[in-house]
Amino acid sequence: MPFWIVFLVFFSDLWYTGSTSPNIVLLFADDLGFGDLGCYGHPTSITPNLDIMAANGLRFTDFYCASPVCSPSRAALLTGRYQTRSGVYPGVFYPGSKGGLPLNETTIAEVLKPLGYATAMVGKWHLGIGANGSFLPVYQGFDHYLGVPYSHDQGPCQNLTCFPPDTKCYGMCDQGAVLLPLFFNNTIIQQPVSFPDLVPHYNKFTTEFITESARKKQPFFLYYASHHTHYPQFASALTAGKSLRGRFGDALMEFDTSVGVILEALEASGIQNNTFVFFTSDNGPELFRMSRGGNAGLLKCGKGTTYEGGMREPAIAYWPGRIQPGVTHELGSTLDLLPTIAALAQAKLPSAQLDGYDMSNILFASQSSMRKTMFYYPVDPSIKLGVFAVRYGKYKAHYYTRGSSHSETTPDHDCHIIAGLKAHEPPLLFDLESDPSENYNLMVYDYQPEYDLVLKKIQELKAQFEETMVFGESQTGKGSDHSLEPCCNPQCTPKPACCACIP
Repeated sequence: MPFWIVFLVFFSDLWYTGSTSPNIVLLFADDLGFGDLGCYGHPTSITPNLDIMAANGLRFTDFYCASPVCSPSRAALLTGRYQTRSGVYPGVFYPGSKGGLPLNETTIAEVLKPLGYATAMVGKWHLGIGANGSFLPVYQGFDHYLGVPYSHDQGPCQNLTCFPPDTKCYGMCDQGAVLLPLFFNNTIIQQPVSFPDLVPHYNKFTTEFITESARKKQPFFLYYASHHTHYPQFASALTAGKSLRGRFGDALMEFDTSVGVILEALEASGIQNNTFVFFTSDNGPELFRMSRGGNAGLLKCGKGTTYEGGMREPAIAYWPGRIQPGVTHELGSTLDLLPTIAALAQAKLPSAQLDGYDMSNILFASQSSMRKTMFYYPVDPSIKLGVFAVRYGKYKAHYYTRGSSHSETTPDHDCHIIAGLKAHEPPLLFDLESDPSENYNLMVYDYQPEYDLVLKKIQELKAQFEETMVFGESQTGKGSDHSLEPCCNPQCTPKPACCACIP
């Protein structure tokens, strides 16, 4: 082989494996459904930047979060471990929660820090605050944090402006808690937060962080965890009243605008070709909010359930020049992001048991996924019941089903809270390739003897997985203490009403 061909092959391989540490941008939406984006088929959503990512990147059709609600889903994303291992269950954290993501868990940021990465998080944390802010992102591997540390409905909102000039937030939100705080690192800089100004503030920060990191030639990890499209929706003057989907559409449009700001900053800094960008959502849509709650598309039910609509998410991988445009039907999960990012950065994996797989085969070689199964835990997992459902290849078996208050108001009564816990023996079995809506139980409508073998294999995989599962101490089960709720003026009285500081 001529020398110049050998040189080109060597150089191409060196470039592919990352001779220069790639930048990492992780975009995480909140309560966004499988059917909410234009590139996933919604006829009136205005999401041009995400649509561009999808057209020029790799769009997933079979990508899953690890939990149908916020906190455990975020714990799994950042650690590559099911939430049952880290103890982030049952349910979610509250402003005064005593627990949080344990500090001995290793986050993506902590994987990258030893390699000299600058790390920043923007937006919704929802993995605990703790005494003196001990669970905040700055103690979990992030150099900087700008955001609200929990869901923005976890405090009184009825008198706050969600849309300019003075449209109040829809609904009441949680009462009896402090007004929503905005943190910079571990300091409250505004309370209550100004919703119309929040995302423009985030956009300024992300642009400056990207620009400064590029100027220093320092690789970076940016975790942008948007509040959109969680209830109550809000937006700045840039998108308020501009969409065709009402207030939900305005909020979604604002999130998409933030995506555009980040992509523009990468391009302006000349680093778009050395940056891996990944987008997905934490769980399915909150259907009981009706038109204000998102859309699961053709998938069954939504947030709070282990049906497809609760845990199957839109997802897009984008890296100009590295990831070829297309659509993949291979299995993927938020659990896979930590090992994938570690592989891209050539970082050392944590020593703890991981549940994720490196997705490089899918992203760069159009090959089969290393992930062959997905295990579905409910909002309140337990050792006694184990996983509620298992996906193996194209088949999904439900061992237990249950509705949720988050998925009320839909015509499908299986989604409602009155659809209590129900065990299935034999398990319900669906072919998700031909029936993604989970309408036709194969054991009833189209029984074939081979399905018994499929269920036997799934049962073996379930048993093997559950043998390896060690439940961590429940962090949300530690309860709450009102004295731990974040207050910008901690000595004031009477609380929580006195906790207000507007710069």
